[in-house]
Formats: sequence, C-alpha cells, structure tokens
Amino acid sequence: MKIIIDQQRCCAAGYCALTAPRVFAQRDEDGIVVVLQENPPAELHKEAREAASLCPANAIEIVDA
Repeated sequence: MKIIIDQQRCCAAGYCALTAPRVFAQRDEDGIVVVLQENPPAELHKEAREAASLCPANAIEIVDA
C-alpha cells in the first residue's frame, strides 16, 4: 500500500488524523493533512483505508502495491 495525498484538496477536517493517528497527522499552522507513513505496515491498512473513505475532500488516495 502507498498513500498519496493532495494537500491542495485537503479541507483540514481532521478525520484522517482521528481515524488513523499512526498514519496521518495535521500541520499545526493550518490543519492540512500530513502523511506519517507513506507505506504503512499491513496492520495499519484497515485504518488508512477507513480514513481515506471518510475524507470529505477526497484528498487521500490509496494505491495497492
């Protein structure tokens, strides 16, 4: 799994960081998503997919390797 984000689309809702805090965070200055683990281990895949599905701006793309 590879996670790709589009920071231009991010609306800083924070669902990603709340749902998968070991994979996503938010910048302090504006709340825009930051990927902590671009290639997370298998045990975090479910969380990462759920976070991507909750993103209201569709700013998170998950690519299966």
